Amino acid sequence: MSADSGRHFFKQAGWLVAANLGCGVFMFAVHPIVSKMDPAEYGVFATLLKVFLLLGVPAAGLQAVFALQTATAKEATAQAELAATLRAVLRGTFALWLVVLSAGLVFSDAICTTLKISNPAALWATLGLGLTSLWLPVMRGALQGRQDFARFGWTLMIDGIGRFSAVLVLVILLHGQAASAMSASLFSQLAAVALAWHATRELRAVAGGTFAWRSWLARVLPLTLGMGAVVFISTADAVFVQSQFPKEITALYQAGVIVGFGLSQFTLPIASVMFPKIAGGAGGGQDAALRHTLLGTAALGGAVAAVCSLVPTLPLRIVYFSNLEYYLQAAPLVPWFAWSILFLVMANVLVQNLLARERFAIVPWLVLIAAGFAGGLWWIQPKLGGMEPMAAFRLVVQVLGVSCLALLGTAVWFTWGSSKFKVQSSKSVP
Repeated sequence: MSADSGRHFFKQAGWLVAANLGCGVFMFAVHPIVSKMDPAEYGVFATLLKVFLLLGVPAAGLQAVFALQTATAKEATAQAELAATLRAVLRGTFALWLVVLSAGLVFSDAICTTLKISNPAALWATLGLGLTSLWLPVMRGALQGRQDFARFGWTLMIDGIGRFSAVLVLVILLHGQAASAMSASLFSQLAAVALAWHATRELRAVAGGTFAWRSWLARVLPLTLGMGAVVFISTADAVFVQSQFPKEITALYQAGVIVGFGLSQFTLPIASVMFPKIAGGAGGGQDAALRHTLLGTAALGGAVAAVCSLVPTLPLRIVYFSNLEYYLQAAPLVPWFAWSILFLVMANVLVQNLLARERFAIVPWLVLIAAGFAGGLWWIQPKLGGMEPMAAFRLVVQVLGVSCLALLGTAVWFTWGSSKFKVQSSKSVP
């Protein structure tokens, strides 16, 4: 990769970092507002945001697979096949969402009891978000593979701006609680879907082509399992805490979660630039894209984690200034979250690099680590009841940290540790 292309890479990455940062700033700005709620309601809201991400696990590989297919669709035949695949997958994910929606409504009482949801409307809004969690990855993946990072970034920006604006109306002006905040999230996601739908209309409109579903599934399943494992590790602890602890104190754990979310906003967009460049490139260009991404992620993420370790109250003061005395109790958790999420985002870079090169041998190990994380939470669950709450929370985030470190170590090994994993798979467009 030449010096000019390196500058171009960081220009694109810089826009996505700016877009993610803008989205993150507005989403962060939501939390000082909603933290004025009763802490129990804030805990529900923060947990349902993680449930929303978990609902997207079936689509975890969709953004990657469409980025990969779009990046490699150079000929007219491949572009027609891409269009047919886009249309078929959007229809199929809509049908899947209807199934999830029906199941959620049938078991709504049990879900509300487990997650301490007082107003079922909060659950209904979350189930509505299930559709956007399936559709946005499809369309963002197409934009990412096309290297249309301008409109890709705006789908992020409109999500953050829309959520903040709707929260101002529904929570501040109308005095809503968790259900109103989740409805604001649904509104912003629908706006992002509308923009992405418009931005991908030309790709979807290409006539002809067939959906080769067998070969497509052969590609999407390992991507879904691999990236779904990363999503699960990044979200399951928040849902676990909400189900195990009194609703009056879970907001303290969620405060630490939000700090980790903030760190990821600085770093994950760089990997979004890397993926299509590796999927559609070859040789030295791929290696340079990985090198740039690792350096950028390590520099940004390491700086944030270091600040969080030296001044753990700083991010809490920024986010929760409206209810500072209560949320400062979460300060001991902040360094643990910061370093755990740094391990996670570094691992994510390496995992995306491997998946973009279609080196899927790592996928069973990623699933095993995710299962180990779930097993670790299950193993410590009987011990938590007899512990002081902050000590119990620290134990949960330590399990998260060990899992993230295992994820990073595994990704490093499959990237550089053994020559047999360095054989690049041949690429074919399904």
